[in-house]
Amino acid sequence: MNFGTILLQLGEGLAVSVEIFFLTLLFSLPLGLIVAFGRMSKNGVLRAITKVYISIMRGTPLMLQLIVVYFGPYYLFHVRISAAYRFIAVIIGFAVNYAAYFAEIYRGGIESMPRGQYEAAQVLGYSKMQTFFRIILPQVIKRILPSVTNEIITLVKDTSLAFVIAVAEMFTVAKQIAAAETTVVPLMIAGAYYYVFNLVVAVAMERIEKHYRYYEG
Repeated sequence: MNFGTILLQLGEGLAVSVEIFFLTLLFSLPLGLIVAFGRMSKNGVLRAITKVYISIMRGTPLMLQLIVVYFGPYYLFHVRISAAYRFIAVIIGFAVNYAAYFAEIYRGGIESMPRGQYEAAQVLGYSKMQTFFRIILPQVIKRILPSVTNEIITLVKDTSLAFVIAVAEMFTVAKQIAAAETTVVPLMIAGAYYYVFNLVVAVAMERIEKHYRYYEG
């Protein structure tokens, strides 16, 4: 196999990794905010449920969670599993896992906001929703961006775990080529791809941080 073919096949695997990455963020970021609200709720039952959910997601391996999401419907409901469900299961597994981490990051940011800001917004006639989305959330985003960036960079590398349910992302493709050609070159190229991917993410997050720098405090 020539070098060009290796790059082409790894590029196809990279496309799958990128798709997993963006779809996970698309679902996990808003889901994490919802879970954070549940975690801070005055309703004890809802608070307990979200606390258990976060504990399970953070306390068990993502690899195991992917297996449960993929094989669960068959063993619990005897639903036939199609090949197309593999990718869906990966997105579900990654989204619910990362939502738990984002939820705790959101919660920390929201609870760190001074109570006076809520009171000032109330005096100005803002509703609770307006207060949160116009005043509190932009400041929370600024405070939590470093932690969110760390999780997002971890997600880039975690996409390789999709192999556990036979989704051919980049690192799986690299291992297959390396085994077939008895060379580590594909693995080294995959490592370089991951580095560039992470570098792009880091630069993008740095620009977002600069955008929010006008929120001081």
